[in-house]
Amino acid sequence: MTNKQTQNPNPFLIPLIIVGVLFFLLGFSLGINGLLIPFLKKAFSLSSAESYLVLTATFSAFVVFGYPSGLLIQKIGYKRGIVVSFILFATGLYLFIPSAGLASFPLFLLASFISGTGNTILQAAINPYITILGPIESAAKRMCQMTICNRSGWAVAPIFLAIFIDITQINVQLTDLFTPFYIVVGIFVLLGIFTWFAPLPEIKAVGEDETDTSDESANVKAFVNTKKSIWQFPHLLLGVVALFFYVGLDTLTLLSPVDFAQTLGLSHPEHFTLYSVIAISAGCVLGVVLVPRYMSQLTGLRIGSLIALLFSILIPLLPATMAIYIIPTIGFSTCLVWGAVWPLAISYLGKYTKAGSSLLVTAIVGGAILPLLFGYLKDVLGNIQHAYWLFPPSILFIVFYAFKGYQIGIKGVHKAVS
Repeated sequence: MTNKQTQNPNPFLIPLIIVGVLFFLLGFSLGINGLLIPFLKKAFSLSSAESYLVLTATFSAFVVFGYPSGLLIQKIGYKRGIVVSFILFATGLYLFIPSAGLASFPLFLLASFISGTGNTILQAAINPYITILGPIESAAKRMCQMTICNRSGWAVAPIFLAIFIDITQINVQLTDLFTPFYIVVGIFVLLGIFTWFAPLPEIKAVGEDETDTSDESANVKAFVNTKKSIWQFPHLLLGVVALFFYVGLDTLTLLSPVDFAQTLGLSHPEHFTLYSVIAISAGCVLGVVLVPRYMSQLTGLRIGSLIALLFSILIPLLPATMAIYIIPTIGFSTCLVWGAVWPLAISYLGKYTKAGSSLLVTAIVGGAILPLLFGYLKDVLGNIQHAYWLFPPSILFIVFYAFKGYQIGIKGVHKAVS
């Protein structure tokens, strides 16, 4: 065993790099999708609400295909699931081209939904894969690395489009997007082929492999056999809610500061999103350094969520010109939530691991629902700063999960496998 470890000190390095590329492409595709909204608004003479139907079409796929995607991956495996997601991505992105040529907004929404379905399957595959690709106690570290890759994809998207079009010009036509989309479709097709031949081993969580006869696996299997469905795991269901709030908060941390800055009449309001991106990235880098060498991912989740709760209360209470600079601290202090909740929520699921992962993916719809609720509060309260009262109760639930929720329903099996 020692000799094998010497020959291959990190057997997960190559799969980790490959999945990192996938997270980069995920951010890139979503970044491209978001950048198209102003072009569509002008081309189809849409209202602001109608133009955001593109995001609605994309996010609705998480609700419709979130759970079925887990069943698909359970049947065909992670690797083939990733290949299927690339096929759907390529199909949806290709349909953007005829929708632009025909000036058909419904066809564009269909294309967005198909791309969103590919996104759903990819999320359902790569998130649990990276969670169990290596020691479970360092899952949050790997997730932080993947978040950095994902944010890099978002950052590259406008740079890529700027090579072909002037994205600041209002006279750009949808047909000008043909060339970049042909290239992107080609990239996804090639990556689908690459993934098919790539060295991505099929890995399984504890208790998921029927051939595993270890005591830990046996205890998990015995626990899982007392359950009849995925809905009988409270720690998983509560994890879905925690991630729902987190994704919504993460989205608002990135998007709302621009609106807030415009309300205050501050110069260069677009810079305030950049501050949040820098804060989130800094938090992820810190997570990579600290977890698990100096701090467990659970401790990081608890400390970070408590700090976020404190700052979230300050945002609506401080003077507006100070409060706007507090918003990035939310992204910084909650950066471990996604990576820490995943291993906690899918632990002790055994044969239900893939189905449980698909439920966690549906939580991404929080990125569509919480911003809508935030906008509603802004209109009702007549002050965007008061709308930030949405943050404390949302973060409070994450605090609850970090200290109590992740243990509900699994205390017995947790003791058995410790």
